[in-house]
Amino acid sequence: MIITKQKSVEQIWAMIKDYDKILIAGCDGCCQPPRSINEAKVLGQLLELKAKTEGKELKWKAITVLRQCDDRIAATTCRTQVEGFDAVVSLACGLGVVMMNKVLPDILTFPAQDSHFGGVQNLGENSFIQYCETCGNCLLGVTGGVCPIAGCAKHLSNGPCGGTVDGMCEVGGYTRPCAWIEIYKRLKKFNRLDLFTIYRPARDYRSATSPAYMTINKDYTNIKEEEEEKANG
Repeated sequence: MIITKQKSVEQIWAMIKDYDKILIAGCDGCCQPPRSINEAKVLGQLLELKAKTEGKELKWKAITVLRQCDDRIAATTCRTQVEGFDAVVSLACGLGVVMMNKVLPDILTFPAQDSHFGGVQNLGENSFIQYCETCGNCLLGVTGGVCPIAGCAKHLSNGPCGGTVDGMCEVGGYTRPCAWIEIYKRLKKFNRLDLFTIYRPARDYRSATSPAYMTINKDYTNIKEEEEEKANG
């Protein structure tokens, strides 16, 4: 899931203060914490109050989209809703904001959130943790399922640095465990320390170079077309 943090009302207002009618679009996708219809309505109320303090009247409407990062879903949901509005405020991650601007080319979509990382929710600690950096060259098969790229502050590929103390990382004041110590423990538990001693060459950053692009497998596309033809008779 994409871990996000909502911008302040002041930051959002600074982007949309020149507009009078705003469509606020929540997202039901993988964004965490969730920002759906209820959050969109709350934001609308807050922006309306902010506008009044500035001597303006803001008209707004709140909707939600199943996944703003899906061009077809975003288009079919929003194109029928956007008429009469001056701008869109998106509560999706950055991917949703980009897609909304693509499927709604005649109106600007502004971000209400800052996207931080791809992570998971740890309910026990009431926190969100980055476990994957989507680097394009996954090492989890030889590291016991612990990612050294996302888990190591220095992105080391062949073991811990000299700053580890009692299994904790020096970056951040020894508050988080060293990823490579965790990898060692995990592989030792399953008697696979042979994987720990494998030399991994320097990272090939070409797999994570921006902008990234991936085409859909041709065979999969053909299968999908065949299924659609059968469904349509």
